[in-house]
Amino acid sequence: MADSNRIHSIDIMRGLTLVLMLFVNDLYMPGVPAWLGHMKADFDGMGLADWVFPGFLFMVGMAIPFAIGGRISKGESNIIISRHIAVRTVSLLIIGVLMLNSGRVNAELTGMSKNLWAVLMYTGVFLVWNKYPESDNNFFTVTGLKLLGMALLTFLVFRFNSGQEANNGSIITGWWGILGLIGWGYLVAAFIYLAARDNIFYTTLAVLFFLILNILSQLKILDFLNPVKSLLGVIIDGNVPFIVLSGTLTTLILKKIPAGDYKKTIVTIVTIGLLTLAGGFILRKWFIISKILATPSWGMICNGISLLLFALLYWIMDIKKQVKWAFFLRPAGENSLTTYLAPALLYHLIWITGVPVLIYKQSGIPLVVIAGSIVWSLAMVGLTALLLKLNIRLRL
Repeated sequence: MADSNRIHSIDIMRGLTLVLMLFVNDLYMPGVPAWLGHMKADFDGMGLADWVFPGFLFMVGMAIPFAIGGRISKGESNIIISRHIAVRTVSLLIIGVLMLNSGRVNAELTGMSKNLWAVLMYTGVFLVWNKYPESDNNFFTVTGLKLLGMALLTFLVFRFNSGQEANNGSIITGWWGILGLIGWGYLVAAFIYLAARDNIFYTTLAVLFFLILNILSQLKILDFLNPVKSLLGVIIDGNVPFIVLSGTLTTLILKKIPAGDYKKTIVTIVTIGLLTLAGGFILRKWFIISKILATPSWGMICNGISLLLFALLYWIMDIKKQVKWAFFLRPAGENSLTTYLAPALLYHLIWITGVPVLIYKQSGIPLVVIAGSIVWSLAMVGLTALLLKLNIRLRL
């Protein structure tokens, strides 16, 4: 399948996973059905929220052959592409760590509340990583805004104090945060694609390598690597790279099969999805299904769900050309970082001002709570569309 043929289902499924992510993140309230949320670490099973993040990771992997492949087709050298991958990864790690620490702010020691620190932090992120309109006469304005954002973030990092023993109260990397996990997964998958290109065999070997790494890590066989796990733990654990690379492999299969042979494409993806699901349940004999523990059984089952869901959306949108119904998901799918971060900033603004926007959270009626979170998640996609019109969109 040619790279020039845009696959609508990729954008839409990425948008769907983001909307679901906003939905489940907003849903932490008493009375909500357990199957919609996250399961505890030692519970053998998963809810909707336990699939959403790996579903997005899978889509990150699917986009890599198009993004990196596009740069290759434009004649960019491996050095330039490597620099792009590195900068994007570091950006994700920085934002992820800042988000992770926003909940650790000690107001008295930091000199400002958690909400104010978070509002200033997200403002700095938008100033630094916004994609400003290209113009010959706005260079100094754009540079000034970016420098202002950098100065603001630097101030917040040095001002930060958690009042905890960890790292003497300073910023910690911890588990790197959601965006940090995405960054590590992207780093591995992007460099593997840059080396292997569209070679399905080598990419499959990479997928299997990180699955085996995940299994060995869960069995404590890799404990001798503990000294470097504080930095490279996400890679050593294998789970995140395994999921991202599985998405990359799916795109390579799409590109390999001729565009007109859609039946073969659907059958291939569905078959792999079912086999992956079966593999996950087989591994359940040794590893419980747990997102928090990042078990290989959980990773394979999530990949299986993602493959089957993508096959369905691919058939509806790219084969049957039924795309109009999903128009509301497109802004989120095409501007994922903006869609994810803008609501986080809005939350803290609401909490600072005390404006009663989230009144549905006070209801003890599950249907009201769920309906409120659905409306919130869809409204946040609308917020992304509005920000785009105001030339506010994050690009790493």
